[in-house]
Amino acid sequence: MLDYLIEFLIGIGIGIIAGLFGIGGGFLIVPTLTVMGLPMHLAIGTSLTCIAMSSFVSAFTHLREGRVLLKVATLKELFSVPAAISGAYLTIFINEALLRVIFSVLLMYLAYELIKTSKEKCNPEVSSIHYKNVPLVGIFAGFISGLLGISGGVLNVPLFHTMIGVPMRYAIGTSSVAIFFTALAGAYEHYQLGQVSLETALLLAPGLITGAYIGAKLAHKIQPGKLKLGFAGILILIAIKMVV
Repeated sequence: MLDYLIEFLIGIGIGIIAGLFGIGGGFLIVPTLTVMGLPMHLAIGTSLTCIAMSSFVSAFTHLREGRVLLKVATLKELFSVPAAISGAYLTIFINEALLRVIFSVLLMYLAYELIKTSKEKCNPEVSSIHYKNVPLVGIFAGFISGLLGISGGVLNVPLFHTMIGVPMRYAIGTSSVAIFFTALAGAYEHYQLGQVSLETALLLAPGLITGAYIGAKLAHKIQPGKLKLGFAGILILIAIKMVV
């Protein structure tokens, strides 16, 4: 009974972070699952299954709040999917250690940009969206996701905000929708390969779904400046983790 309670609380914690910042949470779920005793390949597949469940709830909540730009999410995914496939293929040719350092520097830069603009007055509603930059964001985020096997959300949100001009709350909501489809496709492929522990995913699901709902609701109550600072903190933690 205690084990179930612990897994529920872990799920809530990860779900809140995922829903609040529009990210998949794989950087938290995968190490959690390995600590629980799952081999890495099973942990990755099960993590994607968990992300698909939690991001569905998060995306639905953001959609109900009217903070999702479906055109941006759809256009971005059209370019991200083939780019992710290319990135996955190129993993056999590129020095991963060097790539992780470069990616870490990029995350630090994006964190700096978010911190720098956190105190600026910004329009919380949609005004001018730079749709011409969406394909660039889609290609880059998808390529890096496939290359490093990470959730696209960690790049979606800051790039949506800085390159496309999407207000922070909309960037989070739009990212949640994009992540759902990406995670669902990945989870299905891993399931076909027998790399998903459905029992573990279902044990974490109640906490993840509850946490994702809470996080998504909180995202619409917290000031955009504080959301930027919080997301910048997430980026810095991941950047450190990539090189340590």
